[in-house]
Amino acid sequence: MQQTLYPQFKILLVDDEPSFVRSMSLTLERYGINNLTSCTDPTQVQQKMAHENIALVLLDLTMPVLSGQALLGWLKEEYPHVSVIIFSGINQVDAAVDCVKRGAFDYIVKTTDQEHILESIKRAIHTQELSLENQALRAKLLSQDLNKADRFSDFITADPKMMSTFRYLESISTSSQAVLITGESGVGKELIAHAIHELSERKGPLVTVNVAGLDDNIFSDTLFGHAKGAFTGADKMRPGLVESAAGGTLFLDEIGDLSANSQVKLLRLLQEGEYYPIGSDQPKRINARVIVATHHDLMSQQQQGTFRKDLYYRLCTHMVTIPPLRERLNDLPLLIDFFVHQACNELNKPLLQVPQRLATQLQFHHFPGNVRELRALIYDAVSQSQHNELSLQPFTLLINNQEDRAFTSSIHFDENIPLPTLSQLNAILVETAMLRANNNQSLAARMLGISQPALSKRLKNMKTQNE
Repeated sequence: MQQTLYPQFKILLVDDEPSFVRSMSLTLERYGINNLTSCTDPTQVQQKMAHENIALVLLDLTMPVLSGQALLGWLKEEYPHVSVIIFSGINQVDAAVDCVKRGAFDYIVKTTDQEHILESIKRAIHTQELSLENQALRAKLLSQDLNKADRFSDFITADPKMMSTFRYLESISTSSQAVLITGESGVGKELIAHAIHELSERKGPLVTVNVAGLDDNIFSDTLFGHAKGAFTGADKMRPGLVESAAGGTLFLDEIGDLSANSQVKLLRLLQEGEYYPIGSDQPKRINARVIVATHHDLMSQQQQGTFRKDLYYRLCTHMVTIPPLRERLNDLPLLIDFFVHQACNELNKPLLQVPQRLATQLQFHHFPGNVRELRALIYDAVSQSQHNELSLQPFTLLINNQEDRAFTSSIHFDENIPLPTLSQLNAILVETAMLRANNNQSLAARMLGISQPALSKRLKNMKTQNE
């Protein structure tokens, strides 16, 4: 299997001592930092920077011909976005202060313990990842196009908020950071996780586990596996799902229901990048991206003390919130048509005609079960349909009296201003429908309960009147 490189950008190690370059390279690779390039001749740095995707430089302070301080000045002038960590053989306060003033991310003495060195490098990597992702995010959000629209083929939507979410997912697709997906039950969080995995183009699998209801021992065994003899009945070693997801993505659903002890173990997995199988004292490195999802409000949970603050902040580096169906009602006609086609095919029925006003009438339903609820209603309606039109029986209780109550509570005319004319109300309805449908005339016509040619005629008349 092809090794996954971490981080996504290269790290350049520059030191005139080959022994230090070799030992530092081995140390970093041992801890999963393997996207390294190095040189022992400081005069080669300019060439390497010009031809390789380097975002972090580990630079020796004292070198012949070209000093680390001189290279630092050149790097911050020519490549200001690149982070530089200075290494020195001795602890020189004046040199350290000068390097930080020149823009160094950190100053480290070579004799410092490995944990401190690794923590500094991991902080620099994390900072660079966030910086590069923010740049990509700004560029993507300014664009209205999707580079990989086929990765979102499972989504039936024309909603602008969902399109903005898709652009955000494209911008973070190559990140190694965890992703938190929030949203009510039934909005499609599993589909979002699958889309993120597809966008990442990782070679490994997408491994999914619902952690709701798992006690601490089952959580540990499921994710981390166990060694032979770890407990009674453990007659052989069993790898966990973290190992099964190597090179791919680990998706943990219902993360808001995780126990306090399991939260600690998940935090260590994300923070340290390592875990211990049950019964083993040898740590293993995680080689998978982690995506989590929940329908709970984790912000409220961490304020109440039921969800760890440090874990919450670790998870929300990348956060996606999927809007409920009642907030993207312009998707109703699309979803109804899609589910009717799907249900007719599965139930071996001829394609049924959808009553024109169904989408409009359903706009006043709260949809607590979101898209999943709508799908169940459509399937029930298709199964009850006896003729060539979709039966409205399953929707009767939902629609009954809701439309009148919605209009009564939402429409109010100020007594101090004249009433609008019918012509003005007509124009307001048409403009609102076109706005909700993102200028899609077919969708807008369905919302208004008229045909698309009739809407087109009204739009032409409105344009003529305004000229």
